[in-house]
Amino acid sequence: MNFDRVPVANAEGGILAHSLRLTTGVLKKGTVLAEGDVAALADSGYDTVVIARLEASDVTEDEAALRIGRLLEADGLRLGPAFTGRANVIAERAGVVRVDAAAVDALNRVDEGLSLATLPDLMRVEADQLVGTVKIIPYGLPETVVAAGEVCLQSAALTLLPFRGGSARLVMTRTPGFKDSLLVKGEEVVRARLAALGYDLAFVNTVPHETMAVAGALKPGVDLTLILGASATSDRGDVAPAGVVEAGGQITRFGMPVDPGNLLFLGEYADAPVVGLPGCARSPALNGVDWVLERLSAGLPVTSDDVAAMGVGGLLKEMPGRPQPRRPKA
Repeated sequence: MNFDRVPVANAEGGILAHSLRLTTGVLKKGTVLAEGDVAALADSGYDTVVIARLEASDVTEDEAALRIGRLLEADGLRLGPAFTGRANVIAERAGVVRVDAAAVDALNRVDEGLSLATLPDLMRVEADQLVGTVKIIPYGLPETVVAAGEVCLQSAALTLLPFRGGSARLVMTRTPGFKDSLLVKGEEVVRARLAALGYDLAFVNTVPHETMAVAGALKPGVDLTLILGASATSDRGDVAPAGVVEAGGQITRFGMPVDPGNLLFLGEYADAPVVGLPGCARSPALNGVDWVLERLSAGLPVTSDDVAAMGVGGLLKEMPGRPQPRRPKA
C-alpha cells in the first residue's frame, strides 16, 4: 500500500486518509475518491490531499477483516458485517467463552496492521454481547499477511459454552435468633442467581446449624447442591463441610483466592457438585460464587487447581458496609 500526499487532480481512485470538511459537508476518511469527490475537494479549495493506494496484491481492510473473522465463527458465535476494517464476533446466547490465548497472540504477532481483541478466557457473556473484534489498522494488507493470519486460526480460537443449568437444592441453616428476613433474602438472591444460569431451584430446606442436620438435608437426584450457612464456614471440619462428609460426600476445596468469596467450599455428593456459599452470596453483587456457578452451568468441572488459579483478577469491587473492611481506617 502506498500512502502519500498528492495533488487533488491526481487523487481519483485513492482512499482518503483523513476526513475533510467541504463547502457542501464532510468527506469521511476511508472514502474511495470518485470523480465527483475530487471536484468537490477542488471546489472547496484543496490543492493536495493525503491518500492511500492499494497494490494489486493487497486485500482491502473490510475483506481482510471478514476473512479473519470468518475463522472465529463457531456454534453460538456469529460474525457481524465488516465496516471501516472492523468485524465483530457476537454471542448468540448466554454462556462462558473460552479463548485460545496462544492462537490470539500468534495472530497479533503476524503484522502490526492485523489485530484481534477478545474478552478474557472463561468470561461470562450474555446474548448479543461482543466477544471479539478484528480490526485491520491500515486501509489494506498484503495478501501474504492475511494468509498468515488465517493460518493462526486453523483451530477454534473462540468457543462459547452455553449455560445448561439443571435442578438445584438449597440447604440453609439457622442458629437461635437468626432472623427470618435473612433466610428470605438468602433464598431470593440465590434463586435469582441460579435462574440467570439456567438452574431450577427445585428444593429449599432450612435446618438447624448442626452437622447432622445438614447431612440429613442432602438428597440425591439434583444436579447441584448449595449450602448457605447461618455462620461463616471457617474450617473443613466446620458444620457445613462436615455435614457433606457425614452424608457420604467429600470436600474437594475449602477457601478461594477471590474477595468477596474467600469462604466458599467445594465438594461432591451423589455424583453432583456441592457448593458451600460464603455470606456474600446473600448479595447479588459479583463475588467468587458467580465464577464457580457459571463454569458449572456451562458444563466445566471446577477443581481445586481451577479455584487456586482465580487469584489474579480475584480482587473484586469493594462492598460498602462490610463488617471487617479490607483496609484499615486512617
